[in-house]
Amino acid sequence: MKIASFNINGIKARIQALSDWLAATDADVVVLQEIKSVDEGFPREHFQDLGWTVETHGQKGFNGVAILSKLPLEDVTRGLPGDDDDDQARYIEATVVGAQAVRIAGLYLPNGNPAPGPKYDYKLAWMERLRLRALDLLALEMPVVMLGDYNIIPEARDAANPQKWVDDALFLPESRAAFRTIVNQGWTEAIRARDPWATRGPFTFWDYQAGAWNKDDGIRIDHLLLSPQAADLMRETGVDREARAGEKPSDHVPVWVRLDA
Repeated sequence: MKIASFNINGIKARIQALSDWLAATDADVVVLQEIKSVDEGFPREHFQDLGWTVETHGQKGFNGVAILSKLPLEDVTRGLPGDDDDDQARYIEATVVGAQAVRIAGLYLPNGNPAPGPKYDYKLAWMERLRLRALDLLALEMPVVMLGDYNIIPEARDAANPQKWVDDALFLPESRAAFRTIVNQGWTEAIRARDPWATRGPFTFWDYQAGAWNKDDGIRIDHLLLSPQAADLMRETGVDREARAGEKPSDHVPVWVRLDA
């Protein structure tokens, strides 16, 4: 089972780029972020015609997450537990039924800028709720992949120019500490695990401004966390960097993991 995450940065603007990538990938499950669409506005039939089951958790104009799957989906839930007043569409879960059932948790973690301020407070509060949900997912004692756009640069080597991020919510010490606290519960950070000694990158995001893509001025903020049961099944993982060079691309590229499931 190949499971991918892709922040598409607007499904209407990026439908062709996403469709082209889907045609080229052998992914079985794709978690999307920033669909920027209400559920009723998502081009569901287009992707169903391509062979995908579609589940969305959207809102108008920004945020929004979705799961596309070629395998059956069960027990789909929407929204991160812990705050009934939070109406931002940032989290979706489902169980994918392949040779072995795998729980998928797709997320779009808040950016948090400007920091300090209420948006950064919301980011840290959201991460605390995610920490608690991550503990519940580990307690299932089944393969779980918690993946998406975390809006966290974990280490200096995850940015081409780390100094320019030192005051950014994505790289502040409190943000990185909150991410480490979650990982240290027992999750395997798949992309880093494949090459723990890498000194630079790989990157998953390049801004549209200032020629960042041509300069390879990127950061790594899209992550795949695997429960111990999922980590035992991990065969390979990767970053589809070439997607950033396509026509009308997202500013993110897909990240993926293949499990023996």
